[in-house]
Amino acid sequence: MAIIALRAWYLEKYEPITEVVKRPYDLRLSRNSLLKSGLRADFLDRREDVEKSAWFRRYLEGETIEFYIEGSGGYAISNIDLISHEIYFTKQEISAWLEPVIFFSHQREYADASEALRQCLVKTIAALNQRSRFTLTLEESQRPTDAPLRLSRTQMEKIRKSLLFVADGTSVVIVERENRSHLIPSPYVCIELGCALQSKRSRQILLVKMERPNLAGQFPFELPQHQQLGFKTISELERTLPTAMENLLMRFNLFY
Repeated sequence: MAIIALRAWYLEKYEPITEVVKRPYDLRLSRNSLLKSGLRADFLDRREDVEKSAWFRRYLEGETIEFYIEGSGGYAISNIDLISHEIYFTKQEISAWLEPVIFFSHQREYADASEALRQCLVKTIAALNQRSRFTLTLEESQRPTDAPLRLSRTQMEKIRKSLLFVADGTSVVIVERENRSHLIPSPYVCIELGCALQSKRSRQILLVKMERPNLAGQFPFELPQHQQLGFKTISELERTLPTAMENLLMRFNLFY
């Protein structure tokens, strides 16, 4: 029975999948069995070459070693036997499926906040691109003019595949209930934020809120501190947003 060799690329740092497959592969595999959550394969490279590879040295140091395997998707090595040439992989969500896009969920109800955030995002992305290995772009959410928002599959895919989801959570109305004041953000932003919370990791979401002196109360939901950023003035936002975004993007090793 002929061996069908599968190519595998080591994912050391973030690269879009379209760029990953352009470079030479790092490992050749012969698949033995494919499970829902794993893969067992024989490596076809020489043992000496595997032992000298950067990914194997990092594996011995205890790092999580991720590969993209053609025709199978993303996996992390769970065990490797050099004597039998056998590797066990576990199915893994990989960042290579993401695109170098910052998705901005804006609101129209209090346009001053979204316009300030938009301008600051443009400046921040331009500055980050001077040091980024891949050009970051800004994608804005679509808003219906006179109809309810219905997220299409395309729109949900854009949110899911973005490197970072930035939402304008500025309060647009206040509701009094049970002797408490509740701050309500844009319903359109809430829908897209819900999609992001379901499909993205926590460090890929940033909720930005402009404080409005005439609206005081309790926000209806809470996110971890590293996912939130408040501001009172544009100058304050220009000081804090670049650092917040860079901290969230650091996990992708984007910057020189």
